[in-house]
Amino acid sequence: MAKKKEYKWDLRLYVAGKTPKSVTAIKNLEKYCEVYLKGQYKIEIIDLLVRPQLAAGDQIFAIPTLVRKVPVPIRKIIGDLSNEEKVLVGLDIRPVTQKDGNE
Repeated sequence: MAKKKEYKWDLRLYVAGKTPKSVTAIKNLEKYCEVYLKGQYKIEIIDLLVRPQLAAGDQIFAIPTLVRKVPVPIRKIIGDLSNEEKVLVGLDIRPVTQKDGNE
């Protein structure tokens, strides 16, 4: 029996069809994963126009929404994921940078 590959990052992206925001979110997520998580991630894209019943399980109220299932705790990021720093900090890929107060 083949062993199922375990991924360090299990990500689920909820979208609604091929809207510009949904397409942008998918491209951004794929880009960040290839750069920062290469070989360690799995992305599941869920189109709520096709499978609306899946929104309740992760309590999705806005789209696009990215849900990090693994590693725990679960984290959510809403939007097209165009702010790279916000996405990396939100997913806990990059730590929050401290501001020095001189800005």
